[in-house]
Amino acid sequence: MEANRTYLFCPGNHPRKVEKVFVSGTDVVILDLEDAVAISEKPATRVVAVEALKHPRRCRGYVRVNAYDTEFCYGDISEIVGPWLDGIVLPKLESVDDLSSVDWLVGNLERERGMAVGSIDIMPIIETAKGQDAARDIARAGTRIKRLSFGAGDYTKDLGMEWSLAETELASMRSEMVVASRVGELEPPIDTVFIHIREHDSFLDSCNLVRDLGFQGKLCIHPDQVPVANSAFTPTAEQLAFAHKVIDAFAEAEAAGSASIQIDGYFVDYPIVDKAQRIVDVAEAIARAEAV
Repeated sequence: MEANRTYLFCPGNHPRKVEKVFVSGTDVVILDLEDAVAISEKPATRVVAVEALKHPRRCRGYVRVNAYDTEFCYGDISEIVGPWLDGIVLPKLESVDDLSSVDWLVGNLERERGMAVGSIDIMPIIETAKGQDAARDIARAGTRIKRLSFGAGDYTKDLGMEWSLAETELASMRSEMVVASRVGELEPPIDTVFIHIREHDSFLDSCNLVRDLGFQGKLCIHPDQVPVANSAFTPTAEQLAFAHKVIDAFAEAEAAGSASIQIDGYFVDYPIVDKAQRIVDVAEAIARAEAV
């Protein structure tokens, strides 16, 4: 398990921003070749992104390529794949066939360049009505993907929605992301960016909401969002202590032949123990990431 609380976007064609983003405290940096880069600059930005990823860094490095149905996707992937790359963010994914094609291409490039096939992660962004309709099939496709992510900007545009500060219009899609991820036996998903950069309290509310819905992290668009999201998706000391208490007490009860107990007024059985173990696993993954 790896820390996946924060994925911070950065335009790949801004060297000064790229230099700073790797020390922001985010778990993952996403160098962008898509929306943040002008069409005329896309080919040159591939080179900038690769050079940035070759430098020593404390976090994982991903690149968001252009969508599969664009003229740039193949060139993006062909240029960026190498041992310096941890993952590819694949935007606007709408079908298993498109995902399988990208998976095939990346696998062949890995093999050609002396890498283990499957070493580069692919994280799709589901951000259209067609993508929502295909989300469960995508999650169950059996490719290398470990988790899905949600993009509300294109999603609300596609459906003609108003993207409000309260984000109530995103509820059904967020629920579908969590269910699709579970059906496909993937990790919990990563939530959409929050575009109201100065609304710090509302951003924290958004993080807390999706965490409780079953998301494990957040896409971010500004360095100031990183510490807020990191805190929201990190188990508290109290949660971690209680999780250890549950695991230890249940192990003793199970050894004595019992599979249900009460701890501090809470009923505990196998599902609760599994949840406690996940809290411990997440905390340990975060500790490893922050120790680098």
